[in-house]
Amino acid sequence: MLGKWPIRVKFRVGLGLLLLLVVILSSGGLYSTYTYRSLVKDLSWRADEMPLSWGLGRRVADLRITLSELRGLQAITYPAGELGGVPLRMRVVRDQFQSGLEDVEESLAEYRDQLDHEIRAGSPIADNQRERATVGRIERLLSQIRDETQPQDWVLDGIKVDQLAGHLESLHTLAGELPSYLYHRMGGFADEVRSQYRALIVGTWVTSVSAAVVLAVLLKLFYHWVVQPLRILIAGSRQVAAGQFQHRIRLDTRDEMAELAEAMNAMTDRFQAVRDDLDRQVQERTKQVVRSEQLASVGFLAAGVAHEINNPLASIAMCAESLEDRLGEVLAGADGDRGVVLQYLRMIQSEAFRCKGITERLLDFSRIGQTQRQDTELGELAQGVIEMLRHLGKYHHREIRLQRNGPVIVPVNPQEIKQVVLNLLTNALDSLGDSGLVRVEVGRRDGSAELAVIDDGCGMTPDVLEHAFEPFFTRRKEGQGTGLGLSISYRIVADHGGQLEAHSPGPGQGATFRVCLPLSPTAKENRHFHDAA
Repeated sequence: MLGKWPIRVKFRVGLGLLLLLVVILSSGGLYSTYTYRSLVKDLSWRADEMPLSWGLGRRVADLRITLSELRGLQAITYPAGELGGVPLRMRVVRDQFQSGLEDVEESLAEYRDQLDHEIRAGSPIADNQRERATVGRIERLLSQIRDETQPQDWVLDGIKVDQLAGHLESLHTLAGELPSYLYHRMGGFADEVRSQYRALIVGTWVTSVSAAVVLAVLLKLFYHWVVQPLRILIAGSRQVAAGQFQHRIRLDTRDEMAELAEAMNAMTDRFQAVRDDLDRQVQERTKQVVRSEQLASVGFLAAGVAHEINNPLASIAMCAESLEDRLGEVLAGADGDRGVVLQYLRMIQSEAFRCKGITERLLDFSRIGQTQRQDTELGELAQGVIEMLRHLGKYHHREIRLQRNGPVIVPVNPQEIKQVVLNLLTNALDSLGDSGLVRVEVGRRDGSAELAVIDDGCGMTPDVLEHAFEPFFTRRKEGQGTGLGLSISYRIVADHGGQLEAHSPGPGQGATFRVCLPLSPTAKENRHFHDAA
C-alpha cells in the first residue's frame, strides 16, 4: 500500500520521520541540559544562602555576648535598690547592643533578599518556605526587641534585660534552625538526584533506541522507495542497451518511478517496432535491389541472345514456308506422304514463330530508357483491358469486376501499363478453375495511385512468392508460358518509379497483386484542393 504512494508523499513521510528523529534527539538533550542547569542553579543559590545564615547566627551570638556583658556590669555597678543615672560604661555597652541589633537586622535583610531570589518550584532543594517562615518569626522577635530597647534607661531594668536575654535565646535558636533546614534537604537531595540520574539514564536510552528505530525505518523506506526502484531501472536499461529488446521493466509501485518504467517500456516497444520495420524494409529493399540486378543482368543477356537468335529464326520460318509451297506441288499425288510432310512443316513454322515471339519479349524486357509518357486515367485504362478480355472465349465463364474510387490520373506510357494490367489479369484468370471471380480495384493510397488485381484462385506458396518476379519462372505446363510476363511487368512498373507487390495467404486462398504508381502533379494538386475544401 505504501509503495503505491506518489514520490512527493513518500518524500513528505521521510521528511516527517527525519524531523521526528531530530525532535527526539533534541528533546532528550535539552531535557538533560535544563535539568542539569536547574540543579546547578539551585545548588549555587543555596550555597550563597549558607554564609548568610551563618553570619546571622554569629551576629545573634555576638548580640547575646553583649547582653551578657551588660548584665555583668549591671550586677557590679549597681547594688540592689541603687538607681541613678546611667554610667558611661553601661552606655557604651548599650550602644554596642544597639549596633549589634542593627547588624542582625541587616544580616536578616540580606538573607531574606537571597530567599526572594531563589526558585520556589522544581527541585525540593529550592523550596525555602520553612526558611521564610523562620525569618518571619525572627523579624517579629527583632521588632519586639527593638520596641523594648527604645527607652534609654532600659539597661538599668533587670527584668527587661532578663526578657531580652530570653528573646535572644529564642532568636539564637531560630537562627540556628536556618542551616539545619538546608542540611536536612541536602541529605534527601542525594536520593532525589540518584533517582533523577536513573530517570535520565532511562530516558537517554529510550530516546536513543527510539531515534535508532526511526532512523532504521527511514533507511528501509528510502531503500524500498528510491534505491531499489533505481537499481531495477538501471539494470533494465542496461539489458535493453545490451540488445535484449524483449526485456521489460516491472515495478510494483504506482509512483513516478513506475511511470518512468512504463515510459521506458513504451520507448523499448516503439524502438523494437521501428527496428523490426526497418529490418523488414531493408530486407524488402535488398530483395528489390537483388531482383533489379538480376533483371538487369538477364535483360542485358537477353538483348544479346535475342538479337543473335532472331535472325536465324526468321530465316528458318521463311524457308519452312517456301518448302511448304514447293513440296505441295511435288507431292500432289502422294496424299499420305503429303499430309505428314505438311504437318511437320507447319510444326516447324509454329515453333519458329513461337521462338520469334519469345525473342521479341526478351527484347521488350531488355529495353531500357525513358519512353514518352502522358497523363492517363488509370480506371479507364483498366476498363479497356477488361473489356478486351471479356470477349475471349476461354475466359467466358470467369467474372471480372472493376471498382473505381474516383478518377486517378498518372503520368505513364499507356501501352506499357496496359501490358502490365493485361499480364496481371491473364495470370489471375488462368489461376481460376472453370469459374471464379477477379476483382480490380483502382484508387489512391498514401499519396500514390494503386491498382490491385485480386483473385480467389489457386493461390501461391511462400516459395512461389519468393521467385514470382524472376525471369523464366512459371508454374504453367510446359509450352504454355515463358515466365517473362511478371518480370516484364515488374520492370515496366519500376521504370515508372512505382512498385509491384504480390501477396497470397496460401495455396487455394487466392492472390493479390498491387501496382503503386506516382500520381501526376496535377492530380496531387487537385487532391490537396479537394482535401482543403
